[in-house]
Amino acid sequence: MTALRKSRRLVRSAAPVTSALLLLAACTNPVSEPSADTRTASADSSPSGTTAGRSTTPGGASTTGRTTTSARPGTKLAINVVAKDLAVPWGVVPLTDGSLLASERDTRRIVHIENGKVSTVRTIDQTDPGGEGGLLGLLASKDQRTIFAYYTAADDNRIVAMSWDGRQLGEPRVILSGIPKGGRHDGGRLALGPDGYLYVGTGETGNTPELAQDKESLGGKILRITADGKPAPGNPFDNPVYSYGHRNVEGLAFDDQGRLWASEFGANTWDELNLITKGGNYGWPQVEGSSSNKDFINPKVVWSTADASPSGLAFWQGELWMAALRGARLWEIPLDGTDVGKPVAHFQGDYGRLRTVVVASDGSLLLSTSNRDGRGDPRSDDDKIFRITR
Repeated sequence: MTALRKSRRLVRSAAPVTSALLLLAACTNPVSEPSADTRTASADSSPSGTTAGRSTTPGGASTTGRTTTSARPGTKLAINVVAKDLAVPWGVVPLTDGSLLASERDTRRIVHIENGKVSTVRTIDQTDPGGEGGLLGLLASKDQRTIFAYYTAADDNRIVAMSWDGRQLGEPRVILSGIPKGGRHDGGRLALGPDGYLYVGTGETGNTPELAQDKESLGGKILRITADGKPAPGNPFDNPVYSYGHRNVEGLAFDDQGRLWASEFGANTWDELNLITKGGNYGWPQVEGSSSNKDFINPKVVWSTADASPSGLAFWQGELWMAALRGARLWEIPLDGTDVGKPVAHFQGDYGRLRTVVVASDGSLLLSTSNRDGRGDPRSDDDKIFRITR
């Protein structure tokens, strides 16, 4: 593994767009971003408008490809509290018995949630919370006998495996270490692929964006590994790397055809939804959003940074659903194969920052907030997990 390179300031110019059609999604004024999970000051204050050849309305989303429609885009959603008095729940695992496991970023603990009761089942003491790092993604194996967790340690980010018997979590066993650590951009999302392998979203630390283009580094990537942390067979570079050129991936979801989608934090202008291709280069730090450079894969949707700061991603009822932190809304993204329709915003500003979205064992959708960060957020309150139906 190559060592982290020295940080450097990026000076980038907008690149032309080659997409044939731009769709606009209007919404209301954005909610201001607190100190946690922030970009640079310039990113937080970036204006909406026309940039890099894309036109958006304030709070707008822009898609590439042909117009598509959802069966029920924008249908009103019913929402109910499943758990409260949580502290930055980052990973959420639905269990087959209807209960949940959730990781809390800053407390280092994994909790079991059943009938509204919250109990601690494991504290990962090796976690070193700070900035955007801490106890992050959580994932269950297909038989739910093993739970995987992604956390920030003293010197790196790593993935551990723990046994689960329905009531207790075993001792954490490190299966992958050496994922670059930063005060920002630690990634952290875990997903189980239809091929049985683990997919991992990582960040490029915020200080060393060039890691995203280094195929020997685990930073700024989507990784594909076995349950023992080894590179999955068929990986494009004979290491854990599956795709590269990412800034900070906090959302991963497979659709009903086994295609992998990822939500990604942009810098000053565009947040992204990407369709992931094995060995694909998604352009960062050379490109934010779309470009005419054929070496890079363009996103399927971009949002102004004020309207997204995308974290969790789920495929539910034929569509993608994306939780937005700074945008403080749940984005519904219609799909027609690999084409996307006009995104629709739900719950804008109603529940503050939204972190994780995942399909529950009963077929409903689970959504967690990320407000109780202890960093001066004026909305700071107990964090909750909601159940959504329609």
